[in-house]
Amino acid sequence: MRSRNGCGDTPVERISVAAYTVPTEAPEADGTLAWESTTAVVVEADAGGLRGTGWTYAPAATAEVVRELLVDVVSGRDAFGVPGLHEAMCRAVRNAGRPGIASCAISAVDIALWDLKARLLGLPLADLLGAACPEVPVYGSGGFTSDPEPRLRAQLERWVHGLHIPRVKIKIGQDRGRATGRDLSRVALAREVIGPEAELYVDANGAYARGQALRVGRELAAYGVRWFEEPVSSDDLAGLRQLRDRLDCDVAAGEYGYDLPYFARMTAAGAVDCLQADATRCGGITEWLRVAALARSQGLGLSAHCAPHVHAHPAASVPGFRHIEWFHDHARLEPLLFEGEGLLDPSGGTVRPAASGAPGLGLALRRSGVEEYRVA
Repeated sequence: MRSRNGCGDTPVERISVAAYTVPTEAPEADGTLAWESTTAVVVEADAGGLRGTGWTYAPAATAEVVRELLVDVVSGRDAFGVPGLHEAMCRAVRNAGRPGIASCAISAVDIALWDLKARLLGLPLADLLGAACPEVPVYGSGGFTSDPEPRLRAQLERWVHGLHIPRVKIKIGQDRGRATGRDLSRVALAREVIGPEAELYVDANGAYARGQALRVGRELAAYGVRWFEEPVSSDDLAGLRQLRDRLDCDVAAGEYGYDLPYFARMTAAGAVDCLQADATRCGGITEWLRVAALARSQGLGLSAHCAPHVHAHPAASVPGFRHIEWFHDHARLEPLLFEGEGLLDPSGGTVRPAASGAPGLGLALRRSGVEEYRVA
């Protein structure tokens, strides 16, 4: 383990960034968007002969925000002072606008800095943050509205009967809510495949209007759906609150939160039973932990949106944490881009982020086989 002799003795020597776009296995869609590729913007931070790695899922233009607005702010400053570096980055993007890709850029750098700090101390990041539990629950997530029935069935069978993950989520709200019959038939299929014991979640990605979401939500009860994510737009806090008051299942939202005030407004409105926060969007691990504290102060659950290898370590430090989204695209892409002892296995429905003992996140960008995907 490295010792620290004082503030500023381990300056950040270098920040580098690159973007990689990987095609999906097949065209994918949810209730409000369709896509055929996923882009990861990867940041590496060097200090003391070691390198930290962080990333976000965002447009390739995010890499230019890192280069133009954040590199000079972070370089040369104490690698151990991550909260101070986070604050400096937030100030640096003031005139560019914090929400959106600027926040994604901050997130990627912040994650890399936390990884670097843990490596400098020779600790798994979960141990540095103070693990509250060694295992973190996950749920299988995908079930895109574009998936034909055989593909949906195979995915659900693999999660529940192959990997023994006891909770899964599928997309509904096809064509902005214009296909509720197909939505409900897919929910019925999902329940048939996973059996009566596994937890079933749905995500409408804000596709429904309030009354429509209420009608669909009431029909979902027949299939034992426990989690209704973004039944209406996450910007419709009053609508979320109305649905939360009238439905038995938990109402969840928050994945589009780019800063702490967003989550404060959502909790003040009583809009959700469980906050979803994404460290690759909301400002990195620094801000994600603040969202965790906010959720706990309001008696709300907290779930991590996507990016499972980023979230596992900070999630382990949150008492009563709900679960990480083991999202199909990211669970496929992260082992493709990164290597190391920190690669996680969701078998049994949990991951153990510090089990390998590898410092930091335990991952590094692959040096071969990824250049074909580089776009910036």
